[in-house]
Amino acid sequence: MRKYYWLTLLLIPGFLFFSCKQAETTNTPIVSGLDPGSFYNPILQSGADPQVFAKDGWYYCMTTTGNLTLRRTRKMAELEHAETKVIWTPPETGMWSNSIWAPEIHFLQGKWYVYFAADDGDNANLRMYVVENATGDPFQGKWVLKGQLKPATDRWAIDGSVFEDNGNLYFIWSGMAGKEENVAQNIYIAQMENPWTIKGDRVLISTPEFDWESKGASTSEPKVNEGPIMLKGIDKLFITYSASGCWTDDYCLGMLTANAGADLLNPESWTKSKEPVLQKCVENMVFAPGHNGFFKSSDGKEDWIIFHANDHPGDGCGGSRKPHIQKITWRADGTPDFGIPVLNRTPVKKPSGE
Repeated sequence: MRKYYWLTLLLIPGFLFFSCKQAETTNTPIVSGLDPGSFYNPILQSGADPQVFAKDGWYYCMTTTGNLTLRRTRKMAELEHAETKVIWTPPETGMWSNSIWAPEIHFLQGKWYVYFAADDGDNANLRMYVVENATGDPFQGKWVLKGQLKPATDRWAIDGSVFEDNGNLYFIWSGMAGKEENVAQNIYIAQMENPWTIKGDRVLISTPEFDWESKGASTSEPKVNEGPIMLKGIDKLFITYSASGCWTDDYCLGMLTANAGADLLNPESWTKSKEPVLQKCVENMVFAPGHNGFFKSSDGKEDWIIFHANDHPGDGCGGSRKPHIQKITWRADGTPDFGIPVLNRTPVKKPSGE
């Protein structure tokens, strides 16, 4: 994810806005007063690359902040008021001292882990790293750097995430095929030996191929697949990912699907959706929705998505990106329906149990 582009890029001329595929005619903003059972999007006023992990009645949330900052709340609709703590600060120099992007927190094998991208100030050296905390409470204890997540083919990497399936641990991330920059960011998967070690080499499961995955690409800017994360259905596994340049308003979510029990290290097990599964909605003033996470409502009855988006066209990859949350529905064929981005400042019913 060439996220440093937000420093210089604004609206790309020539990109046409299109209507949302499903019109939301009932989303009428209210001026004052909010029902106690509702909340407004954006859920935070800043925070790119949001991710949520739930454990023991707490929701733990991370966004890109330049360090590792952890939030926790018992109610996602009240994330703005969550307890917040900087749990790790990068050193002043070294290979993991700069460009701390897209941290994710997970609880694995009895310990807490945070995965993040970092470099030494040279984007060509961007790689994935992980810190560990053996304390039961991630707000306590010491976070220790375990090192780089390094497959046999060690190349540029960002946006790492981890998941378990059938007793195996897997790492998924965005990377480049070779040492050449500005060509394409792909989605890779690898099995893990333990939460801080990749076993063997990476396997390519997605590369930008559709027009909607290539907005903003040029001789100096790459095509983009990034931000992969797992969502499990009843009999299928889904990896959503962000597509096109984050510097464009057309940044969106794509999806890969595999059958439960499939060999996840076999590229043939994964099928890519031919259209975006979540994209901008000009009518609702939500632009460049992407880099998402998933969580369940506190009573376990609902599935929700969290993603960042911009309020205005041309906001690019900067600090204007804000987290949104909305409920996921499920189709009869077992696939998720993310709908369209809800209009900002419109009452949304809180997750069930809140």
